[in-house]
Amino acid sequence: MRRAGRIDENQGRVVQALRKIGASVAITSGAGAGLPDLLCGFHGETFLIELKNGDKVPSAKKLTPAEQHFVENWKGRPVKIVESPEEAVNYLIASVT
Repeated sequence: MRRAGRIDENQGRVVQALRKIGASVAITSGAGAGLPDLLCGFHGETFLIELKNGDKVPSAKKLTPAEQHFVENWKGRPVKIVESPEEAVNYLIASVT
């Protein structure tokens, strides 16, 4: 049986910031298999976002083997790794302008 994945401490703040700019956000952090933490819809586009806590040391922000495999093998828009609400918002806005 799969053990529950860790939820990054900044997840709530990132989700709130993305929704504030009008993005739809599905939280997928508990799905496992390396699936990124957030599935976002913004201006007719779909984005996958993997969250890492920017306050942690670099070694604690590394992708797990499952996350790395997913990122390397995903055939859609590349998975974006973000560490803050501002980085997530800026990524979506820059991607559609």
